Order: sequence, then C-alpha cells, then structure tokens
Amino acid sequence: MKADLHVHTAASDGQYMPEEVARLAKARGLEALAVTDHDTIAGVDRAAEAGRAVGIQVIRGVELSAKEGRRFHILGYHFSADAPALTQLCQKLRAGREDRKYQIIDFLKSKGVEISLSEVEELAGGEVVGRPHFARVLVRRGYAADNEEAFCRYLDGQEFRQQVSRFKAEARVCVEAIKEGGGKTSLAHPYQMGLPDDELEALVKRMKGWGLDAIECFYPKYTAAQQDFYLRLTEKYGLRRTGGSDFHGELVKPDVRLACLDLDLTWLTADA
Repeated sequence: MKADLHVHTAASDGQYMPEEVARLAKARGLEALAVTDHDTIAGVDRAAEAGRAVGIQVIRGVELSAKEGRRFHILGYHFSADAPALTQLCQKLRAGREDRKYQIIDFLKSKGVEISLSEVEELAGGEVVGRPHFARVLVRRGYAADNEEAFCRYLDGQEFRQQVSRFKAEARVCVEAIKEGGGKTSLAHPYQMGLPDDELEALVKRMKGWGLDAIECFYPKYTAAQQDFYLRLTEKYGLRRTGGSDFHGELVKPDVRLACLDLDLTWLTADA
C-alpha cells in the first residue's frame, strides 16, 4: 500500500490537527497513514475518524523516547485502544514534558530570552508543549531566523541538555508496553542515535529479544549506505521493515513532506 508510517500532529509537536493530517495524506495519494505522535496517543482516534470519512486507513501509532540515549525512539503500531501499560506510560511521559516547559522557560531567561510561556502554550493548542513550539515562538519574536537556528542556539546544545531534562522510560519498558497492548514495534531512524554499526547491531539484537518487530528502513534523510545497512540487519535478525517521513508540517520541518512509500502492511495490521 502507499503509506507513511511516521507522521506527527498537533497532539504533540506537529503543525496540523489530526483531522487535517488525514486529509493531507489523502490528497498526497496515500492509502494508509500512521499517526505517531511523541509520547502520546491523544490524536489517533481523531485522525482515524477523519480517515474513515475521506477513505484512508489510519493506523494507531506512537513514538516513545527511550532514556538510554539521545534520539533513541521506538515506534509503536496497531495497539489496542485500551492498552493500559502504554496509556500509563504516556501519562508519565506527558507529565515529564509538562514539567520540562517550565525548565525551558527558565533556561531561556538565563540566556536573556524573554518570551511568554502562555504564547508557547497557545501555539501548542492545549496539547503537550514541545521544543518545536518554543522554536517557533523564538523565530516569531526575532531570537532566531528559523527553527534550525532556534535549536542550534537555544534548544539542543550541551548546556541546554545539562540544565533541562524530563522523564524517559527504558527502551525495554517502551517495547513491552506496546507489545502488552497487542502492538508492533519498530526502531525509528537509527542513524540519529549516532552509534557505530557494531554497537547499533548489538542493540538491535538485544531489542529483538525484547520483542522488536521492525526497523525503520525507509526515511528521507538516510544515505544509501545507511539504508543498505538497516535492510541487512532486518534480514539477519528476521525483522520487518517500516518507513515514513517524520512529517511535522512545513512550519516545523520545512524540508519534510509526507512520504508515499510502497509498504507491506499485512503483518503490521494483523491481530496477534
């Protein structure tokens, strides 16, 4: 099917409401879409209802942040609506993000940046406040030329990471929470973890033992060598392949549009 299995909405840090994302995906020519918001499943049902209205399959999804490393993310798919372990984990993760927004405001003030938290919250539309919301306000108020500069100067440096933190669960806990809800799991954009190939392979092998189902093998920013390596890992460890754009909307990631990938979804949407 023509699909994109890595898409964010305004339920986390995306630009568009879940209903809008479903309509954009239909206009893009997709047959299936997975809403994979950061650490929350708040938007999946809304997107699914909109998907039914326009004739596109919307898969329940989530992208969880693991504590063992920066940008160590695990995608979950097709879990049940009443997945208690995943629901509880997402609640804890949301609480951590809520606490972090106050840390970010204090950090920015220490750098001479005076922006209003209420403006950031308004931009988030009542959903979880993420760093991209802060970045957009920094751009709006003239502290940065674009989102990339906002992250480089204020929101992703070593000093920021030393002073600002939030709760993250261990990777095994993330995988098991998704699996407990009947879902499938995929390791998201492995290159972002910055691991040497041998360390990444050891991690994949370990995660396979926890219940990892797939690797995100198709992603717009991979090099040919990276994609080839991930494909070989799936063959070696008997894993499936997922792919997606990591779409957030042009105001958040101007260079990323919805993907239209030919993907096998039969294994992904099959009930255990």
